Amino acid sequence: MKPSPSRTRLTGICQIRHTNDVKADPQPKELLWIGSSRADLKRLPDEVKDAIGYALFQAQLGRKAPSAKPLAGFGGAGVLEVTEDFQTNTYRAVYTVKFSELVYVLHVFQKKSKKGIATPKADVDLIKKRLKLAQEDYKVRRKR
Repeated sequence: MKPSPSRTRLTGICQIRHTNDVKADPQPKELLWIGSSRADLKRLPDEVKDAIGYALFQAQLGRKAPSAKPLAGFGGAGVLEVTEDFQTNTYRAVYTVKFSELVYVLHVFQKKSKKGIATPKADVDLIKKRLKLAQEDYKVRRKR
């Protein structure tokens, strides 16, 4: 049985669109966890883990997930934050893409600040500490 002309035309349009718009995914960057960030992620609700996992995978591919935003106070888009609301709680994951071929997950936590949307100072201090650890690790890896 021969396909109808309209079906053949639609199939051709779909093939053109997918051929032109879809590029082969690049080789994913390595994902490295600093401190307790991986264990912290594993303790979150499954829905939150899925959303954060998707954002981290996008980072590994060199993309920015729609839910990822630069973290204020870290000088540009090298340190990103993913915020996910679930039930009445807010969860965050902070990672850096400052280093070629590597994505470092710096901190994963449930936001408990009572002062609006600001990241609590203790969490900011921990992120800064872990960013320094990531920078040191990257220097060691580059020398290999």
